[in-house]
Amino acid sequence: MNKLFFHINSLALIAAFILCTAATCGEEQTDSTTMDGKKHKYTNQLVNESSPYLLQHAHNPVDWHPWGPEALQKAKDEDKMLIISVGYAACHWCHVMEHESFEDSTVAALMNKHFLPIKVDREERPDVDQIYMDACHLMNQRGGWPLNALALADGRPFYAGTYYPKAKWMEVLNYFINLKENDYAQMEEQATKVTAGIAEIEKVPFKGDAQSFDKEELNTMFNKWIGRVDLKKGGREGSPKFPMPSNYLYLLRYHHLTQNDKALQAVEVTLKGMAYGGIYDHLGGGFARYSTDANWKVPHFEKMTYDNGQLVSLYSEAYRLNKNPLYKKVVEETLEYVAREMTSKEGGFYSSLDADSEGEEGKFYVWSETELDALLGEDAAVFKQYYTVRKNTQWEHSNILYITAEPSSVAKKFDHSEEELSTIIEACKKKLWPTRESRIRPGLDDKILTSWNALMLRGYVDAYRTFRNDDYLKAALKNANFIVSKQMEKDGRLNRNYKNGKSSINAFLDDYSLTIEAFIELYQATFDEQWLQHADKLATYVMAHFSDPETGMFFYTSDLDDKLIARKMEISDNVIPGSNSSLALGLFKLGTYLYKDEYVKMAKQMVHNVKGDVIPNGPFYSNWAILLYYLSNQPYEVAVMGDNWKQIMTEFDRDFYPNCLFMGGPKEGDLKLLAFKLIPDVTTVYVCQNKVCKLPVTEVQKARELIQ
Repeated sequence: MNKLFFHINSLALIAAFILCTAATCGEEQTDSTTMDGKKHKYTNQLVNESSPYLLQHAHNPVDWHPWGPEALQKAKDEDKMLIISVGYAACHWCHVMEHESFEDSTVAALMNKHFLPIKVDREERPDVDQIYMDACHLMNQRGGWPLNALALADGRPFYAGTYYPKAKWMEVLNYFINLKENDYAQMEEQATKVTAGIAEIEKVPFKGDAQSFDKEELNTMFNKWIGRVDLKKGGREGSPKFPMPSNYLYLLRYHHLTQNDKALQAVEVTLKGMAYGGIYDHLGGGFARYSTDANWKVPHFEKMTYDNGQLVSLYSEAYRLNKNPLYKKVVEETLEYVAREMTSKEGGFYSSLDADSEGEEGKFYVWSETELDALLGEDAAVFKQYYTVRKNTQWEHSNILYITAEPSSVAKKFDHSEEELSTIIEACKKKLWPTRESRIRPGLDDKILTSWNALMLRGYVDAYRTFRNDDYLKAALKNANFIVSKQMEKDGRLNRNYKNGKSSINAFLDDYSLTIEAFIELYQATFDEQWLQHADKLATYVMAHFSDPETGMFFYTSDLDDKLIARKMEISDNVIPGSNSSLALGLFKLGTYLYKDEYVKMAKQMVHNVKGDVIPNGPFYSNWAILLYYLSNQPYEVAVMGDNWKQIMTEFDRDFYPNCLFMGGPKEGDLKLLAFKLIPDVTTVYVCQNKVCKLPVTEVQKARELIQ
């Protein structure tokens, strides 16, 4: 981190603890009737937005504005500071702060009089969120949502924090109101320093020295990494525990390369811990956002599409390696949940389910022992033992369903076979389902985001290739066609958001990079070259509008977007892979398929630029590490040519071949590697490396022997 960060004035850290006078009331807004036909005491500028999160705040007494040049110009015209409040629809603490502060007329009067309040949906505008989250990290060494930043009228932040109780929030506001009146120069100086710091975060220099990629570097990275893993419970040591799918996708590949047992152990204990834990919805399928404890027991209950798409991919890939039936069950139940609750009629995937219902976090998902006894009768004892239900409850007056004892020990205790136990548990779930469905449901954020759809699309593709369920491929194709027809222009430009039949918001780099990767994977499932062509069109557009020729990296925003106070790059990997690592992987694979050496060269330069950070910090650069795996272990290009290609691919996909890029079909098509390889009336397999192919074989087993 740049040393500039340590010189930032400590004003922001002190502000929240200074005692201030109470705010004075401003004018109350008049009653209004809105498009929903209801009368509301307050209505603000968010009422015409489509984001469910913004609409949640449309009738606050705070005079919220959506982010945009109009709001910024109004702040300048009225000489007001900005309050930039960022959150998302499923965020529990966002709801808490809204109820405590933003629905309070006294707090609203203070905000409206001295500030121009702006509400931002971080999922729609991650570019804005990134700017002010960086400010929050600079000042507090931590972040989260709700994110509340105070800025000058030109958008430069001088203070940022997360959740505040009402009294503390008013103290912070009053402090800066007084500071603006009495020492504006200090505020200006703070904003200048913070903005300079924001510009430096994740700034990557071009590295022109010799490139090298070898297995020993991966060993060094793993040795630093494994000490941070909880090898008993899974995930990282301590709490909270987040699913980090790209971490375990990489560790699967590292195990494949090295046969390192601890790498596989780290994956398997994590997948079991999540699948057994309260983070998994044992009744309805799908995973919650994260676990607040070290045992995967108590989730933060919102369900996000980006988590579930990636986890479907992870469990599907892991199943190919060890055929664990638990993994198959998780995939099937999660995709049942996605199809049932998160899929639009157009084939798009909605964004999230809220953590709260009826104003309580998790209320939709938890059970009292009394409820279970009444609904399950004589099977209640078995069910309660299986899911760790206790008489005195184990979470806030209720019970979260989670597994602590092995099913075999529960079966033995009740003198059942494991098959009989499974039958009883499934029957109990069916009995509980109508009661849960009758409860007031968590809110649905029904906006459809391109990048998150790409992750779920890839999840469906990976599940199809592993389990050969045709419904999974149909869902994947419907979603891919939705992206092409609704979100993609003829020149390759994407929109990020789709809501109420309208496509909007110029897309960001992750929308492109993750869609490129998803289309490449869809090609491997279908051998339909249109998906490589679409991916190439997206890559061409990215080159034209996102590239930074000085570094070889790519900006998060297009050169067509309105300018923010800094044009940022997304380098490290988090719960979603960073857009630069995702793009580098996509370019490497696409360049290999299309014989575009310039794409491969770009990917190598990108990972070379960041390798000095990747090796010592593997868990935070795990998607980059996957590219290093390919560059240290030249992938095979496996061509399956002939009418029987589907059967051959079904056999290949029963096992784990992470170092293979598959191609082929019943015709030679346009890929150069496939030219002159079709032999009439016979299906052949060519195993190639770096465009050089061995003699064709006709049996999968013989092809496997050629893949080391």
